[in-house]
Amino acid sequence: MSIVQTDHLTHRYGERVALSGVSLSVAPGEAFALLGPNGSGKTTLFRVLSTLIPPQSGTATIDGLDLATRAADVRSRIGVVFQSPSLDKQLTAAENLRHHGHLFGLRGSALRSRMDELLSRVNLADRSSERVGKFSGGMRRRVEIAKALLTRPRVLLMDEPSTGLDPAARREVWALLREAGQREGLTVLLTTHLMDEADDCDRVAFLNGGNLVACDAPANLKQRVGGDVMTMTSRDPAALVARLRGKLALDATMDGKSVRLERSNAHELVPAVVGAAPGLIDSVSVAKPTLEDVFLRLTGRRLEENAEIAQ
Repeated sequence: MSIVQTDHLTHRYGERVALSGVSLSVAPGEAFALLGPNGSGKTTLFRVLSTLIPPQSGTATIDGLDLATRAADVRSRIGVVFQSPSLDKQLTAAENLRHHGHLFGLRGSALRSRMDELLSRVNLADRSSERVGKFSGGMRRRVEIAKALLTRPRVLLMDEPSTGLDPAARREVWALLREAGQREGLTVLLTTHLMDEADDCDRVAFLNGGNLVACDAPANLKQRVGGDVMTMTSRDPAALVARLRGKLALDATMDGKSVRLERSNAHELVPAVVGAAPGLIDSVSVAKPTLEDVFLRLTGRRLEENAEIAQ
């Protein structure tokens, strides 16, 4: 059973195709990441799933409800945390939650009880009467999550949830998400361009140029890279590539100003590589493959690259 599903979902902005036949499914209780650089289509997909824009072609369902025909019913089953803050800074944390609850028909003791529970879970019970304009970015994000969870959604949609947060605040956010998943069976679907954030998810979908290029558990995706990744910096990367190919028959490639190659037990190659290219190598590093390496292998581009046209 899938709680979120898209089938051949396509969306265009004029002549530009933002989503091209994207089909994916998310199981109940999963933490699922949409990973890709700017212009990959992940934000357009987020907008469709959060009912901000209707599907143009193909289908999308959440909890079995078609987003094209039952968007209002879908909204009662989802919580949404946008990349840009949606809190009223002139209101307190409690007031932000209370007004959000009123929009969904929550009143009285049931609303107060749920507010108290969530403010306690996000460690803001003692500051619930303070205006959120005085809060740090991490505290505001915690209020955003509490607000999104107020209506007990089946699915929590988050657009770049770690934007503007320091590492400690990111850890706090993920602790909250894991706790919500365990306590309420919450399904979390997020967009991100951060590898460490995607690594914390059960599955990751790579989007590039509006296409779904891969979807699997992070560990399985990393197995697509051939062993370790050796990265070398050089003042003349083209000459270094030619030297490694000519002298050691290594399939080295240029990656900007760096040179990289994939090889099992790549650390054993370091002496031979340095000896084959005296004076050409400034630094050498060997590491296990990351999701960045997988994306580069699949698409030929890095996650941080900016597209000429935004999503």
